[in-house]
Amino acid sequence: MKIVELDGYAANPGDLSWDALRELGDFELYDRSAPEEVVERAKDADIILVNKVNITKEVMDRLPKLKYIGILATGYNVVDIVAAKAHGIVVSNVPAYSTDSVAQTTFAHILNMTNRIAHYARLNREGKWSRSADFCYWDTPLPELSGKTLGIVGLGNIGCKVARIALDFGMDVFAYTSKNAADLQEGIQKTTLDGLFAISDVLTLHCPLTPDTRELINKASLKKMKRGALLVNTGRGPLVNEADVAEALKSGRLGGYGADVMCSEPPSADNPLFKQPNAFITPHIAWATKEARARLLTTCIENIKAFIDGHPQNVVNA
Repeated sequence: MKIVELDGYAANPGDLSWDALRELGDFELYDRSAPEEVVERAKDADIILVNKVNITKEVMDRLPKLKYIGILATGYNVVDIVAAKAHGIVVSNVPAYSTDSVAQTTFAHILNMTNRIAHYARLNREGKWSRSADFCYWDTPLPELSGKTLGIVGLGNIGCKVARIALDFGMDVFAYTSKNAADLQEGIQKTTLDGLFAISDVLTLHCPLTPDTRELINKASLKKMKRGALLVNTGRGPLVNEADVAEALKSGRLGGYGADVMCSEPPSADNPLFKQPNAFITPHIAWATKEARARLLTTCIENIKAFIDGHPQNVVNA
């Protein structure tokens, strides 16, 4: 059994072990693979593993030995699952491995924007507190989360976890979701999308990227939000129109934007968000805690074992 990992560095830059995969077959590891390298590297593979490498119909057409694609992620848009099914190739993902980590990053962004941790740490390194006439100082508003309204777009595993944390902060939690209102956990109130825009002090995005959600946040929807509201995106970059968000920050329509994802990754150096002081961008690290990546690899290995045993699990193209 030939197993080829085409872009393993992001999931495991060296702090975890690949040994369990080596026990399953002839394992070949590549840190990264350019599009033109994929077919040559995977030509003899029964199993390939990918994170961000695109596996298109054209690639599959040139890999006649391929039987299984393991995606080291929850999202599976990097694989043409329709073509995979037509080729008889099983495709599995890894669900729910990063729920706690992404929820943690979501609130890291929220708290950074409300409490301005980075701002005050920088000023104190520059000596401002040491020069203060008083025992404390602040030069930004310092809002309390308790009593504020958190709006959540999408109530999957991560959205629900974020909701629970928000409720513990004393926030009022509203959600736009396909779930029935009667099925929501206590404390979460269902509303329309426009209703969510109108009432949210903090709006956080946890929905998948689909044709309907692409650029969900744009000039028109931003105008429906409270002036000075905070926006958080730890979901998918293209859920927002970045130019419109940058303009809303510049005008004060948005009070802050905290994001762990961008439309293009890595982003262009001239992305307009980088010019906005109230845009706080982290480099797609919400999923990347060591604990989450360990769960990712563990489930990936379990998926492969299940496939070899004839009972594939976490299949996304059944």
